[in-house]
Amino acid sequence: MDGRSMNTTVDVPRGLAGVVVTETELGDVRGREGFYHYRQYSAVELATSRTFEDVWHLMFRGALPADAAERAAFAAEIAPLRRLPDAVRGALPALARATALSGPLAGLRTALSLLGASAGLRPVYDIDPERRAADALAACAAVPTLLTALHRLGQGLEPVEPRADLPYAANYLYMLTGREPDPVKARAVEQYLISTIDHGFNASTFTARVIASTGADVAAALTGAIGALSGPLHGGAPSRALDTLDAIGTADRIEPWIRERVLAGDRIMGFGHPVYRTEDPRSRMLRDIALGFGGPLVDFAVEVERHVEQILAELKPGRELHTNVEFYAGVVMELCGLPREMFTPTFCAARVVGWSANILEQAADSKIIRPAARYAGPTPPEPVPALG
Repeated sequence: MDGRSMNTTVDVPRGLAGVVVTETELGDVRGREGFYHYRQYSAVELATSRTFEDVWHLMFRGALPADAAERAAFAAEIAPLRRLPDAVRGALPALARATALSGPLAGLRTALSLLGASAGLRPVYDIDPERRAADALAACAAVPTLLTALHRLGQGLEPVEPRADLPYAANYLYMLTGREPDPVKARAVEQYLISTIDHGFNASTFTARVIASTGADVAAALTGAIGALSGPLHGGAPSRALDTLDAIGTADRIEPWIRERVLAGDRIMGFGHPVYRTEDPRSRMLRDIALGFGGPLVDFAVEVERHVEQILAELKPGRELHTNVEFYAGVVMELCGLPREMFTPTFCAARVVGWSANILEQAADSKIIRPAARYAGPTPPEPVPALG
């Protein structure tokens, strides 16, 4: 039931910063150490040593696949779920036209709602854990197909049907381009996807859990999370970080361009993080991937990073400001041939697994998340004025 809590209210920091609202077994971010993990494993180590499907298995089922047979069985379970129901597939051309100005992420919100409705997804409150997990697995598997179909339709191209023989990341690139991807680029994208599956109680994850706490269905909770991700202060920075590199243009402009923006109080996209007080471990990993590709874009990005950190250290002494995940994520995705309008949707194709794991965990707790707010308007009760 929704009603006023009888408990005494407690003042907390704005934005709930640092407030613990629940317990989770899915992972954590230790910002002062520059470390984050999925369950008991370093997320970066998982990204460098395991497949996306392995980590998906870990998040949903509590353990990594024990052997090649268990890995293959999980991949075989996912593969047929990539194909869209006819009712959803048939609606995508109109949806792509309607969201032409907004892009695939906006279209995904509606497409995922339609997928849930057409599949008859029931509230998580009314179904058992096995059914919830099956619903979440199906939704996660369908998201890359929806995103790539919406993008291609928006470009005047026909969607590419998923291939059961390709792993998650390679299949995503295949559906996006219509070509089987280069294995090195597919692995680079896979490592990026693994590194962004989950990252603590960020805005979109918390949104998913709030909706799940009401007992709503999986698609409803995921749609709310996508809405939160669409905000530029949350998921919209990878392409903006590349826009910064474009705006600077050449090495001789780095120093004056950055100094002018910092002195004006502007935010430098791709730098700083609300949790990390040292270098973002995802950025370190993605920098290494970018360096493996090499080339002018990578050299320029490294030079910009060096100058920005020097200028920030000079003008904002005492603050640790380093590249975050978005800076080198944009570089890696550009090198792998992803169009910039698909950077945040690609992030979503990974984070949907983390959101879903959080939804399943929250659904096991029937307590609705219902905080309070302190009223700060005119003093009530005032008489209602008569209409003059």
